[in-house]
Amino acid sequence: MRYLLTAALAAMTLALAPAAARAEGASSTEDDVGFRGWGPRLGVTFDPDQFHVGAHMDFGNFARHIRIQPNIEAGFGDDVTLVTANLDAAYRFSDRWDGWTPYLGGGLGLVFADAGDDGLSDDTETDVGASILGGVDRGLSGGDRFFVEGKLGLTDAMPDGMLTVGWTFYH
Repeated sequence: MRYLLTAALAAMTLALAPAAARAEGASSTEDDVGFRGWGPRLGVTFDPDQFHVGAHMDFGNFARHIRIQPNIEAGFGDDVTLVTANLDAAYRFSDRWDGWTPYLGGGLGLVFADAGDDGLSDDTETDVGASILGGVDRGLSGGDRFFVEGKLGLTDAMPDGMLTVGWTFYH
């Protein structure tokens, strides 16, 4: 599992590096699809009870108010390590970025679970999961965005619930 986590984080880093170089000057309010920004995310997970960290990318809107935001997260605790690669989409209820704006959405994820067995051996599983999400985001004066998001797992592969905060950098 350690190798899988390392490979997933390396792939995300390689994907972000060239895209971040192209993103200079990109606006967070543009309505066309294409790399807009990236950022860190962290939070708590419920069932399993974990702390999670990760990164996400903003690929802009593929339809009016609908944003594509893939992410990768790693959760630690409760005798299991979860790594999820998610493809999320969310409907943002407003065009304005200067106030708190709610959004709703959902996504599919590839879930890698590594459960310890009393420290003697590991049990690793890979599965596909689905979730629904909702949150609020706020555009900041520098053009970046801050968000608070809740997510509910719809399948057994996903955690039952997640509370995440994140920051998206556009410059």
